[in-house]
Amino acid sequence: MESRKCVMDLMMKKLENIGIIPVVVIHDEKDAMPLAKALCDGGLLAVEVTFRTDAAEGTIRQMSEAYKELLVGAGTVLTTEQVDRAVDAGAKFIVSPGLNSKVVRYCQEKGIPIIPGVVTPSEIEQALELGLEVVKFFPAEPSGGLPMIQAMGAAYTKLKFMPTGGINLQNVEAYLKSDKILACGGSWMVKEQDICDGNFEDITKKCKAVSALVQSVRA
Repeated sequence: MESRKCVMDLMMKKLENIGIIPVVVIHDEKDAMPLAKALCDGGLLAVEVTFRTDAAEGTIRQMSEAYKELLVGAGTVLTTEQVDRAVDAGAKFIVSPGLNSKVVRYCQEKGIPIIPGVVTPSEIEQALELGLEVVKFFPAEPSGGLPMIQAMGAAYTKLKFMPTGGINLQNVEAYLKSDKILACGGSWMVKEQDICDGNFEDITKKCKAVSALVQSVRA
């Protein structure tokens, strides 16, 4: 159990150091490799591939095998069967939109880092009961954003949040400055349409700007 906690702690530290985790929706596996290159060239060495398209599994596999420096995770994971498929494909961490205790326990038993979504104090207390120290706050902006996180976080002093949903270039700096925030999930630098259109040079430029922002805020 202790070694599993060490794995979880190490993963959370890596995500914290990266600061902003691109949340990606890919519809065609042919985009996996150029996107992975764009992320790495842009200095963002983590990605959450949403597990809600037919191309997600293959994308995770290609990225994980070809870009060892890229920390590839699976998002929108809803079932234990999806956990198995994602991990078999090479996912190093799991993110879910809500708190499903069955999925959380399954990941914990297998030593797979998981960040489930919460939005209320009751869900936070369920997460704490499961031994979690990091949770996703989703959907972040519609649910009160940073003020809500800070208000709830005052009661749960050891808990860290990864807000996702409505995070963008205009508000992300405020999130990153909060000691309650482990990292932020966002898609503005990896827009679905840009991926489909093959605008990978633009994605690299946006990732470079994001990486520089993290360094300036958290230096």
